[in-house]
Amino acid sequence: MKTLIEIHLLQNFAPSNLNRDDTGAPKDAFFGGTRRGRVSSQCNKRAVRQFFDLKIREGVFSADDLAVRTKRVYQAIVDALKDRRPDPVEVRAKAERALSYVKLKAADDGKSQYLLFLGRREIAALADTIDQHWDLIVKVEEPQAEDGATKKKAKSKKDAAGSAPKEVKDQIEAIFNGGKAVDVALFGRMLADMPEKNQHAACQVAHAISTHAIEREFDFYTAVDDLKPEDTAGADMMGTIEFNSACYYRYAVVDWEKLVTNLQNDVELAAKGLRVFLEGFVLAEPTGKQNSFAAHNPPEFVAVSVCHDAAPRNLANAFETAIRVKTGKSLTRESAEALAAKAGVLDKAYPRKGQTFVLNLAQATVGGLGTDQESLDALLDAVLAAIKE
Repeated sequence: MKTLIEIHLLQNFAPSNLNRDDTGAPKDAFFGGTRRGRVSSQCNKRAVRQFFDLKIREGVFSADDLAVRTKRVYQAIVDALKDRRPDPVEVRAKAERALSYVKLKAADDGKSQYLLFLGRREIAALADTIDQHWDLIVKVEEPQAEDGATKKKAKSKKDAAGSAPKEVKDQIEAIFNGGKAVDVALFGRMLADMPEKNQHAACQVAHAISTHAIEREFDFYTAVDDLKPEDTAGADMMGTIEFNSACYYRYAVVDWEKLVTNLQNDVELAAKGLRVFLEGFVLAEPTGKQNSFAAHNPPEFVAVSVCHDAAPRNLANAFETAIRVKTGKSLTRESAEALAAKAGVLDKAYPRKGQTFVLNLAQATVGGLGTDQESLDALLDAVLAAIKE
């Protein structure tokens, strides 16, 4: 039986610029024929990953339960071996050579050629393997030119892998299994040079879009030099910041069985990871321009469904016709009622087995959508209990 956990929420942000495009403007998109505010899925996922780091400090996760996204894997190995192998230059050379056995080649700046999403356990295991097979990992000597200068000779990834000691290569290849890192298990990863070691994500996150049409607005600002003479008039800096205010519909879905598989069948860690993901999806916020806007506005409507043997169901089409509210009406409440109405129509046409739990701070009329919960903790408890049934 396949189990999906879907989360739908509505979050009305005060004036803000949470996620900027290449011009510095808030991201947007056309949907249903009108311009909508947008926050990218990548932006929301990063906010959740940063929320995971908070849970390390709270003791929910150990550092080894999570991953890092970095080009500095060679330096990480140097740091891990500093008490055992004190020469950082030699350790870095060994690390570069060892990873070349699995076609991961260092760039000219001493970093990896692209960002690697590696579990901390994987990095620690790489360091241990390099230390264990220190003498087998032979640095390639660069040939000397006739004048004594070093003559660089490029060595292909294929050549490096082919010349690797089999025992070392096999052990390094076996390390790239996700390291039971919760964020790798949820969000997946791609290793371009080792596609067989890619990890398919257990989670999908939609771009957040506003439930209503938005107009771009501009804040004109000035700044004054505090030390300039009093008889000097005028600003010393001026500019504009683009912003908007939007009620966003946000959606994500987690494949429970895939999450458990990615975490090497550790059900307890999967349940912990799922709970923290759902909590983070609700509470974590993008940080763009928050020092200028301080738009810290928690979601006022959250619905989580636990469905069995069913296809995922994004409810964005509840807002295909942009919500328009009259004076004195709540945009969040009317958006929630439109979402509940769309869910009801789809459930009638395409019935699914499962349960839905609702946190309804907007006091919207959503009868029949799901079981009301008094708090986020109560909602998360109910979701985890439903998965175990």
